[in-house]
Amino acid sequence: MTDDHDHDLDHDRHDHGHATVVPWPELARIAFAALAAAAVWFRLWEPWPRASVIGLLGIAVGGYPIFKEAWENLRARRMTMELSMTLALVAALVVGETFTALVIAVFVLVAEILEGLTVGRGRRAIRELLDFLPRTAMVRRDGAVREVPAAEVRAGDAVLVNPGARVPVDGTVTAGHSWVDQATITGESAPAEKVAGATVYAGTINQSGALEVRAERLGRDTSFGKIVEAVERAERSRAPVQKTADRYAGYLVYFALACAALTFLLTRNVRSTISVIIVAGACGIAAGTPLAVLGAIGRAAREGAIVKGGRYLESLWAVDVVAFDKTGTLTLGSPTVLELAPVPGVAAADLLAAAAIAERRSEHPLGKAIVAEADRAGLPAAEPESFDYLPGKGIVARTRARSRTRPGEEEEEEEEEEIVAGNRALLAIHGLTAPAAAAAAPAAPAAPAAPAASLAQAGPRGADRQVASEVLVARGGRLLGTIRVGDAIRPEAAAAVGALRQMGIRTILLTGDGEAIAAAVGAELGLDETRAALLPEAKMAAVRDMVDRGRRVAMVGDGVNDAPALTAATVGVAMGSGTDVARESADVVLLGNDLGKFVETVRIARRCRGILRFNFAGTLGVDALGVGLAAFGYLNPLLAAFIHVASELAFILNSARLLPAASKAAAPVRSPVAQAEPA
Repeated sequence: MTDDHDHDLDHDRHDHGHATVVPWPELARIAFAALAAAAVWFRLWEPWPRASVIGLLGIAVGGYPIFKEAWENLRARRMTMELSMTLALVAALVVGETFTALVIAVFVLVAEILEGLTVGRGRRAIRELLDFLPRTAMVRRDGAVREVPAAEVRAGDAVLVNPGARVPVDGTVTAGHSWVDQATITGESAPAEKVAGATVYAGTINQSGALEVRAERLGRDTSFGKIVEAVERAERSRAPVQKTADRYAGYLVYFALACAALTFLLTRNVRSTISVIIVAGACGIAAGTPLAVLGAIGRAAREGAIVKGGRYLESLWAVDVVAFDKTGTLTLGSPTVLELAPVPGVAAADLLAAAAIAERRSEHPLGKAIVAEADRAGLPAAEPESFDYLPGKGIVARTRARSRTRPGEEEEEEEEEEIVAGNRALLAIHGLTAPAAAAAAPAAPAAPAAPAASLAQAGPRGADRQVASEVLVARGGRLLGTIRVGDAIRPEAAAAVGALRQMGIRTILLTGDGEAIAAAVGAELGLDETRAALLPEAKMAAVRDMVDRGRRVAMVGDGVNDAPALTAATVGVAMGSGTDVARESADVVLLGNDLGKFVETVRIARRCRGILRFNFAGTLGVDALGVGLAAFGYLNPLLAAFIHVASELAFILNSARLLPAASKAAAPVRSPVAQAEPA
């Protein structure tokens, strides 16, 4: 047991979290106090009839840590269990209960050791994460392959990862073919296939083939580094529930002392009074609360979700509404062009070329799909002269181009021309009216894709289910047509939504798409509510309105346009593949982009809440029952000390159930130099 304010994991008095064995001075102290108790019991040497020399010496040595901390807390004007224990030990000595005082001191010291070992296990389980990063890396520089310390790898380096080695950086595969175990990042049980163009994460294990990886993120900037940083931040910070636990522990000390005073006034029984002081304790919640919070964050990290602190975990377990963005969140965020629908008199290639110019610098998934389709069709990769992104609306770009005014005429250079690509609201701002129908002319499908399927039509569920969005394109003040871009719903989305609803959480879609698309997605996934045609400000307002009405809202998104809503929510959740702005704005980041991991993180948070509630209620129940029995003389000081220690350890071990299991693969791995390089 330690100070109720100092029970967080950064200030454990004996710092057992850094040791794998119990420090020998502590073992020697316990042994000395135990031998002194035996000597007193058998009265081996008692030169003074009124005082036991061996007993007093044993109390001085064994009780020193308790007395020292009690004095420090008294100077700091903090009421702690050490103060009450000091009073109990002194009172026992005054009434001649030297043996009782020694046994109580031994119980307390043993409890300290066991508590330290349990908390230390929590620290070690978390810090094992650091061992997942290799100390060295094989790097190709100046045509030669050399082994360098991982800290010397630079962005852009070609890193070779041999079979059986851990990946030292986040990056993109440039050569080779293999299967990679990335359970440490995404929580996936099955290895993921990696070919040229695939993304790999630091700390994952290359299983079968050699890979060459272009280093992109290093050290703390890697996904794995973010996990470690989040857990370290959780160790340093204190969740509101931890402060509540500290106050609760202090109140129980006052309660025990008040009951002891009342017991003595009514019974004049010193042994009963001492028993009342000893039996009451709140160390189980004071130490168990930060342990449970840290364990939950560590377990979530193993599942592929970075929770950025204890207070966000606490917010997550109270969530009763989850609001989702659509593109990149409920869908895979890898859309393709399904249909080109130019207006009469406009060629499909001109429609696609204009849209590609506008979207060339865009980071939005729909824009990337249009650019990819233009590149696939062999259209010139023209860059815009200027580029303006309007979140929730689209793109306004300006370009200089050559065009033919009439068939047969030579191309002539035009003045600067404006290209608008976005939704109907953006076209309206520029004085353009889109036709009521999605296409004003017969569709020209983007080969080899089939014409876009209407959302009203039934289709396969899961990854094969396409969700189509429309991008209207205008150039030089003239509407060119509509491009329909389809995206697949995430395979796990329906199951994730269903699981959240089973947990009593309301699910809502907040999207900038039209009513028809929003309604179709909502029906497909079983969402409770859909809200369509929302600009970023409207998304934020919707979230803020729910929060103001007392709802605890988790907003899940991935883009720049989701950042305002993420910050307005009770807890913001960003997909790992999302923009840097979204990840920085969020309180929780899903590294594997798996909505199932978000559901599991909510479950972990709620399990943490359940454990803490049990610890709080159990401590109150044990203390109330123990104080009552002790006050009426049914508990002697020795039995009271045993109940105190046993209940404390029980609640700490209950919190320890949240700690992630130690990994068998925690040892550092170095790349074998002799392995073959990727072809």
